[in-house]
Amino acid sequence: MKKISVILALIAMLFFIDACSSTRSTTGSGGTTGDGTGTSTTGTGTDNTGATGSSRTGSSTASSVNQEFVSDAASGGMMEVELGTMAVQNASSQEVKDFGRRMIDDHSKANDELKSIAAKENIPVPGVLKDESREDVDKLSKLSGSEFDKQYIDLMVKDHEKDIKNFEDMAENAQSPELKAFAQKTLPTLRQHLKMAQDIQEKLGK
Repeated sequence: MKKISVILALIAMLFFIDACSSTRSTTGSGGTTGDGTGTSTTGTGTDNTGATGSSRTGSSTASSVNQEFVSDAASGGMMEVELGTMAVQNASSQEVKDFGRRMIDDHSKANDELKSIAAKENIPVPGVLKDESREDVDKLSKLSGSEFDKQYIDLMVKDHEKDIKNFEDMAENAQSPELKAFAQKTLPTLRQHLKMAQDIQEKLGK
């Protein structure tokens, strides 16, 4: 009888040990899977956040470049028209007067086109000259005759050289298709203006 009791006790212990072993195995496997899933989810979240942040930064930079170009081009265009009007009135050289009229015509058209594009792109266009442009206008407004001719043409050469560099950059790198097309379309006119101004500058220097 005692032998039977001992055998039954041993069988019960074996069942108990087997049950405990199965429980530990199940718990360990589940914990590992949970950790792995959590890690994967966290990694995915990090990747998405990084991609979104880069996209926003790129968009903001492009918008800033567009705004700066429109602001500079609009102010420069307004200055060309204002100084062109001044040249027609104050210049002593007929070539300088004719150049001034050309500036009025060409830059008035370019200014109107730029305003139309800026409106579509929701980019504000300045209604007044930048400080640097205003200083140039104020300086030339105090001159007349041959002195005006020389100072005006010198400024036109310098200003168009700067404009051409800015427009070349936008014509090649602009993110906005319309601003890019505008820069490409306007460049030949700006280069022609520069050549005209350089020719007059050479004649005035003699």
